[in-house]
Amino acid sequence: MKTTVITLANQPAGELDLPEALFGAEPRADIMARVVHWQLAKRRAGTHKAKGMGEVSGTTKKPYKQKGTGRARQGSLRSPQFRKGGVVHGPVVRDHGYALPKKVRRLGLISALSQKAREGKLVVLEAAAADGRTAALRKQVAALGWRSALVIDGAELDPGFTRAARNIPGLDVLPAIGANVYDILRHDVLAVTRAAVAGLAQRLGASESAGEKAA
Repeated sequence: MKTTVITLANQPAGELDLPEALFGAEPRADIMARVVHWQLAKRRAGTHKAKGMGEVSGTTKKPYKQKGTGRARQGSLRSPQFRKGGVVHGPVVRDHGYALPKKVRRLGLISALSQKAREGKLVVLEAAAADGRTAALRKQVAALGWRSALVIDGAELDPGFTRAARNIPGLDVLPAIGANVYDILRHDVLAVTRAAVAGLAQRLGASESAGEKAA
């Protein structure tokens, strides 16, 4: 699966043989939905909390005697029907995350990569490097026509590129180890470097290795 490699200046920089197992698979929308739901569940804070009867402040004394008052019987002023009483079945601090099989997560990431390739929104860069100036990188991004793009680099991100990209709305940068389904799908363009292709192939255990061909 050969594709043209370009630079940030939109100049050709040779060709790259993308692993068919990663970028040529049949996208599974159901699997991607499962992985996105799993990711968002893990990101939830789960810190919401309401106090129950045993947690609100107040006396434990019975308000008045059980019988003979003509009123409804009450056992505690901390009951939910009273002002400042406890909440019944209120939210508690908990973890919203759950387990998802590794094979499903792997298939979801492969499906996301393959979908971008199928839609023609996959761009292969020679490298993601900049001098740290936001204005210069913004001009390059505008010339490429990117309004919402995710750039995936190798194991190490270029400090200058990261510094310049963080001030550009719609442009995000991740290392190959941080590539995930949610961030890929929520951006319009997916740009991967040569190093990122090798890193993704190693991470996902692609049977085919990425081979290069000089232009």
